[in-house]
Formats: sequence, C-alpha cells, structure tokens
Amino acid sequence: MNDVIVIVFLVCFVALFGATFAFMFKSMTMIYQMDKPIKRRVHPEMDEVETGTELLVFRGYEDEEEDDDDDGDILVIRK
Repeated sequence: MNDVIVIVFLVCFVALFGATFAFMFKSMTMIYQMDKPIKRRVHPEMDEVETGTELLVFRGYEDEEEDDDDDGDILVIRK
C-alpha cells in the first residue's frame, strides 16, 4: 500500500475514535444529570400564589354560549 493511503486511514480512524469517545462521554453525563431535579422559575406575578389556588381565566370565544357551571376552573399545581 501507498504511505499516503495508510496515513489517511489512520487519520480517519483516529477521528472516528475521538468522535465515538466524545459521544459516549456526553451520553453518560446526560444520563447522570437525569437524576437531578429540574428547577423551574416562577413568574414574578405568581410568587404569592400557593399550590391548589383556583385562578380566574378569561378565554374569549366567538360563540354566544354562556358557561356558568365552573367546569373550566384551573388549579395551580407546582412541582
């Protein structure tokens, strides 16, 4: 074989080995981070609202149908 072909083969082999190692390392760090709890920021206007509080929500529909049976109440649930 030609020396150039051997050098190209070795360069491709080293690049493939490096990419494989980087992929495995990144995958393992992501797996270990799955155990950590996710911290979610609360909107500044929702700081004083406790979990389980009913909120008043306005949805503007074009239908003339009135819905006063309180089926659409939304509860705040924070995790």
